[in-house]
Amino acid sequence: MDKVWIVMPAYNEEKNIGKTIDSVKREGFNNIVIVDDGSRDKTYEKALSKGVWVLKHEVNLGQGAALQTGIDFALKNGAEIIITFDSDGQHSAKEIKDFVKKINEGYDVVLGSRFLKKNKIPTSRKIALKIGILFTSLVSHIRLTDTHNGFRAFSRKAAETIRIKMNDMAHASEILDEIAKHKLKYAEVPVTIKYDKNIKGQPTLNSIRIALKMIARKLIFG
Repeated sequence: MDKVWIVMPAYNEEKNIGKTIDSVKREGFNNIVIVDDGSRDKTYEKALSKGVWVLKHEVNLGQGAALQTGIDFALKNGAEIIITFDSDGQHSAKEIKDFVKKINEGYDVVLGSRFLKKNKIPTSRKIALKIGILFTSLVSHIRLTDTHNGFRAFSRKAAETIRIKMNDMAHASEILDEIAKHKLKYAEVPVTIKYDKNIKGQPTLNSIRIALKMIARKLIFG
C-alpha cells in the first residue's frame, strides 16, 4: 500500500470530496493527492481538512492538466502504482484493489469498464459511450469496452511514459493513443459507476465534442 498513490482531480466538489477521501482511506490507501483545479467553492479547504496532500491550480485548467499535476507529484514521492479516481463519488473505492492486483500481475495500464459489470447507465450516456468505443477502435486501434472512464491505474513505467498534453476531457482519448503508441500492456477490470443528482459526470454533448476534437487532431497531426 505504501507505494500506491491515489490521484484525484477536483473542481467545485466541496459536497463530495470529503466523503470520497474517507471512502479511499477506509480501504487502507493513505497516499492521496487532491488537485484542486481552480475551484470557486471550498473544495481546497474541505480536502485539506482530511489530512491528505492538496495541490491547487489558481485557475481552472481542465481535468487532463489536473491529472498530470497529480501524477507528477506522486512520481516524485516514490509511487510505483498510480490510481486515478474521480473526486465526485462516482467510483467505488472498494474496487481499487482490483486495479492494484492487475498492475502487480505485470500490466502497464489498467482501465475501468462500466460495461463489464451491471450498471444502470442513462440511455443517452450509453449511446455516447458506445460511439466513443467505436471511435477508439477505429482511430487508436485499441479494443476496449469502455473508453472514457476516469478510474485507471498506471505502473510507474507507464506513468513516466504517458504525458498528458490535452488539458481538457479529451485527455481520456489521448491516454489511449499513448498506450497504443508506446505499446504498453493494458487490461480492463469491471467497475461500478454511481449515477445520481449529486454527481456531475461528463455531459453527453461534451463526449461528442471530444470525439470530434480527437478526429480533427488525428487529421492534422496523424
